[in-house]
Amino acid sequence: MWIDVVAGLVLLLGIYAFVELTGARTRWMTRHTERTAESMYNNYADSKREQRRYAKRHAGTSQDGSSPRRPEDR
Repeated sequence: MWIDVVAGLVLLLGIYAFVELTGARTRWMTRHTERTAESMYNNYADSKREQRRYAKRHAGTSQDGSSPRRPEDR
């Protein structure tokens, strides 16, 4: 009989812990930050050379709007 009570309490404690952990994780992941996409761009942007290669392969312009080096390659 007391085993059933303990098992029920352990189950409820596990559910409570899961809900609290999930809630805390959600609050942590959605906290306000001053970082913007523009401020992080330099960390993740391709080099100018890679941008030109991409533009050449896709017959367009690079991300900064410049054309590939040789217009005949388009």
